[in-house]
Amino acid sequence: MHKKTNKFKAILFDLDGTLVDTAPDLACALNHVLLAENKPILPLSEIRSVASDGALGLINLGFQITADHPDYSRLREKLIHYYFSNIDTKSCLFQGIEKILHICAENKIPWGIVTNKPGYLTDRLIRKLNLFRFTRCIVSGDTLKQRKPDPTPLIYAANLLNLTPEECCYIGDAERDIIAAKACDMYVIAALYGYLQKDTDPYAWQANAYVKSPEELVSLIF
Repeated sequence: MHKKTNKFKAILFDLDGTLVDTAPDLACALNHVLLAENKPILPLSEIRSVASDGALGLINLGFQITADHPDYSRLREKLIHYYFSNIDTKSCLFQGIEKILHICAENKIPWGIVTNKPGYLTDRLIRKLNLFRFTRCIVSGDTLKQRKPDPTPLIYAANLLNLTPEECCYIGDAERDIIAAKACDMYVIAALYGYLQKDTDPYAWQANAYVKSPEELVSLIF
């Protein structure tokens, strides 16, 4: 019996909308701020599509303002404060991801996270979900000066694993993920189960592959 050769030497994940379903807790944080500001709350279905865009996307959705608005910093601080304290109330691995991580462990394939989420939030969430000791590298939005769609965070993650970008696979749910991976010749899979914005055509991103559920990843990456 021939030993199976793995297609990739490492698997890298985006965090929000790819590895972990964080939208319910992000929605609660936004609605907490909306209520505090005497604004009507929004349904999860509406918030979900911008959950990968961080505080800026959430505040823009809820208040129709951008980062240069005088109220933005105050509202962002309120949102982050609530979210930090309730970061794992409803957040969990997407169904099927646990199997992927289990296969990685069985085959001694390292996996890591490359996200634009700030490090103090990323680390808190990963620790709360008991994943910290299993992941081999975490590159957050403030680990480096560059953030996705710049490819530098992905190159840095590969270097941490003593690999080249071409030896890794990256999975993400936003166009910036695909742009970053393609820029460093890393195989990239678009997670259609993630937080796609309305009227978005993910096939225009020209990822190497597309999956509608984490279960579909098994045949692609192993």
